Amino acid sequence: MGYTALYRKWRSKDFDDIVGQDAITKSFKNQVSSGRVGHAYLFCGTRGTGKTSLAKILARAVNCEHPINGNPCNECKNCKSILSNTSINVYEMDAASNNGVDDIRLIREQVEYPPVDMKYKVYIIDEVHMLSPSAFNAFLKTLEEPPEYVIFILATTEPNALPITILSRCQRYDFKRISVETIAKRLEMITKEENIAISEEALDYIARMGDGSMRDAVSLLDQCASYDFQQEISYEDALKVLGAVDTAVFSEMISALRQKNIQAVMENIATVLEQGKELSQYVSDLLSYFRNMMLAKSVNNLQGLVDLSEENKNRLLKDAESMPMEEILRGIRLLSELLQQFRYANQKRVLLETCLMKLAYPETEGTADALQQRMQELEEGLRKGVRIVEGASVLGGGKNVSENPVETEQEKTVKLPQAQFEDYQELKKNWAVVPSYFPQPMRGALVKSRIYPGKDKKSMLIIPMDDVSRNILSSNNSLEEVLKEKYRIEYHFHIGAAEQRERSTRYISDEELEKIDMPIEITDN
Repeated sequence: MGYTALYRKWRSKDFDDIVGQDAITKSFKNQVSSGRVGHAYLFCGTRGTGKTSLAKILARAVNCEHPINGNPCNECKNCKSILSNTSINVYEMDAASNNGVDDIRLIREQVEYPPVDMKYKVYIIDEVHMLSPSAFNAFLKTLEEPPEYVIFILATTEPNALPITILSRCQRYDFKRISVETIAKRLEMITKEENIAISEEALDYIARMGDGSMRDAVSLLDQCASYDFQQEISYEDALKVLGAVDTAVFSEMISALRQKNIQAVMENIATVLEQGKELSQYVSDLLSYFRNMMLAKSVNNLQGLVDLSEENKNRLLKDAESMPMEEILRGIRLLSELLQQFRYANQKRVLLETCLMKLAYPETEGTADALQQRMQELEEGLRKGVRIVEGASVLGGGKNVSENPVETEQEKTVKLPQAQFEDYQELKKNWAVVPSYFPQPMRGALVKSRIYPGKDKKSMLIIPMDDVSRNILSSNNSLEEVLKEKYRIEYHFHIGAAEQRERSTRYISDEELEKIDMPIEITDN
């Protein structure tokens, strides 16, 4: 006999052998033991979680001549005939390829005849959501009132695609994704029985790559076991075989994005492609790395939340510290959108490079989170004492700022009424987001503008950076109405010239000024 794939060889043989679905297996053991077996079941869940395996076990258990605590014995002639797929009483149909009315009509004709030498006829219909609407309609009556010797087991990965008339006629069981720890224990048992030498780190990595699917994880183990029969399979071996990317590559990518080093970004992608890696897997792993950075900035203890070695965990913590949370969330959004685009794309590399360019340069996007990131970068550059170069090429040399120090200006303090001061502070806090409320070219004009308190108590002064922006703002009267709707505050805006306000002006409320016990020069507004 030829070689049997591990996922077929180690398919669960009884309810106790199915891992990760304890509540479901206990329920079916009790049903078989008590004889209270239903006539229609619906098994829902992602691939590789045990739906088909449990259906076949149930088919043997209800027909077993010598059941053991609800489990099939797998030794009697009924169990053996079902195991060898020779029983005419157990019918398995793939609805993905047999989804028409004729296929259901055949089942309706078959159920009229009682089982031969067994107690039940069991019909297992996999991917049942693929049935056509007319096939569902033809199936309804038979599913609702089948003969007492018939059991229907429907399996699907998309229960939402099923008609409510089908759902209401079945007992529904939802199979959850299997945890990494459970998969790893199962893989460890298989490797011992099969005499496969593999490191614990590689085994844990394969379990994570299974993504909650036991069948996928066992198939990946089978693939890695073929790599080298003589030596132990290391973590690096598993990376090579599975086409995955080491965490260090993602750390290098994060560093390149933070430095806006596009040369290093492109070299990183080229290296991945030269190694034969799949871009979809690369993006998926990079998205997971961004997710891990988000957790690293949000929680104190990463134990059980990320599956990384101590060295890679320290690298993750360092990367998370260097990147603001807003930028991490923006990266998660862009990479998630990219994975959706990959499904229909022919030029995946171009899409990936474009996405990474957007990550490095938020000014290329008009979304609120991109504008906020851009403002943070500008503020950081000003704090470091560098002057923004107006009109500089964004994508040219990887830098947005000149290294010439800002000429120090004497700070001037302006006293404001408390109400105007509070309104100004509220608007200043939200100004990075305000442009996202408007379409172009209004959005671009607001991005290139600064705000200051006006001379009147309720007025604000907008200073555009160029004449084009000034003309756009002067011809658009919707700003006051939009901000009133968003923030419930009435603002009155005046458009000014750049020389009307100094960059070094400091504003303070009259109430706060009274609390300061030190001499200060006041310049009237």
